[in-house]
Amino acid sequence: MRVFFVILVCKLLHFIGKLIGKGSSLPGKYALKLDRNILKKIKMPEYIIAVTGSNGKTSTVEMIAHILQEGGKTVAYNKEGSNQIEGVTTFILCNSTMGGKVKSDILLIESDERFAQYTFKYFKPTHYVITNLYRDQLTRNGHPEWVYDCLKNSIHDGTQLILNADDPLVSCFGYGKDDVIYFGADKISVSHEKNNSVYNDGIFCPHCKKRLSYEYYHYNHIGKYSCPNCGLKRNNTQFTVTSADLDKGEITINDKSTIKLALKSLYNVYNILAAYSVCSIAGIDDATICKSINNYVLKNGRVIEFSLDKRHGTLLTSKHENSVSYDQSLTLAANDKQGCDVLIIVDAISRKYFTSDVSWLWDIDFELLSSKNVGEIVLAGLYSADLQTRFSFTGIEESKIKAFSDIGEATEYLKTSSDRKLYVITCFSDKGKFLSLVKEEKL
Repeated sequence: MRVFFVILVCKLLHFIGKLIGKGSSLPGKYALKLDRNILKKIKMPEYIIAVTGSNGKTSTVEMIAHILQEGGKTVAYNKEGSNQIEGVTTFILCNSTMGGKVKSDILLIESDERFAQYTFKYFKPTHYVITNLYRDQLTRNGHPEWVYDCLKNSIHDGTQLILNADDPLVSCFGYGKDDVIYFGADKISVSHEKNNSVYNDGIFCPHCKKRLSYEYYHYNHIGKYSCPNCGLKRNNTQFTVTSADLDKGEITINDKSTIKLALKSLYNVYNILAAYSVCSIAGIDDATICKSINNYVLKNGRVIEFSLDKRHGTLLTSKHENSVSYDQSLTLAANDKQGCDVLIIVDAISRKYFTSDVSWLWDIDFELLSSKNVGEIVLAGLYSADLQTRFSFTGIEESKIKAFSDIGEATEYLKTSSDRKLYVITCFSDKGKFLSLVKEEKL
């Protein structure tokens, strides 16, 4: 009776919340107040797949769900995006029968990396994907090694780990454990011998703190590494990008499975590889996986095609205060051989708390836009002057850069400034401000 009542309250609050446009965390919050152990009492399905990490969680979960559904599985996942314990509780209870049994074959959970330790106190995933650990909202999350300590507390015996072998910090979660699957990329066309980023969080071994040696980098601290002092090294991978041609938009996994890319980004490649790995482990055959995500266009609003009068453009949404996310968006624009202009909007620093700290802008590799493929660079928003200061250190010609404090003025200017493709790079809080001024294109 207690379980029935708590689930009833949660479902009613969720229904009311949807009617008035409120978030999805409140019903779970009240459910946990009624019974803090409610998640222990839910009958879970055979597969409980969790995905966490600094970046790529939402996109990876969306692709996993799509593949599993194409493979004939019923999947419940928190598509509304609430990934802390209250939001996870809401989605689990709302996808359960009144008797407390999850109604799907597979429970797929996107979990906040800092708060996973609280969610998985009550139940444990059967499969746990960890994508990466980067500098992310430093005023809130601190250094990645602090997040590592938080995340470590969410891992329990009986869970199979599926780890990004190319991230030295993430690979440490598998240290001393037997039931671990690693995914990663071999040396490919975009790999390089030196870290070309503004900073290098992979310079020291996460175990012994001595300097790491890299055979190659894919981007930032992601690559093939080893520690000459303690012996830590990149693990052999069971799921591997064995070749990649980002110009052509095509990757091959394990020398046999070829997937075409709707988004020609190395970031996207890692998300696809993580999704491929876990779905293969869950029993979906290669042909179904490849067919499901061949040229797959994400539905989560991170990448949006638009038109601005006669100009065509792509909006790339990056996480607030997450320089690696911005770097990947900049790389996509810089590598467009058809030529492009770039609009960068920073009108809000955070969507969850106020801070005027713009120091993280100096961690973004804006130097990438010195590419010959990039024409004009327009800076817009409340922090356009801060962006201008940052760009004055990039070595990019000042004549190529224009700044507007008003997003509308910048958009009006871009209507007639050229006919090149336009990339717009901004954050979650600011994307709506731009989209209200243009016409979205449905793919």
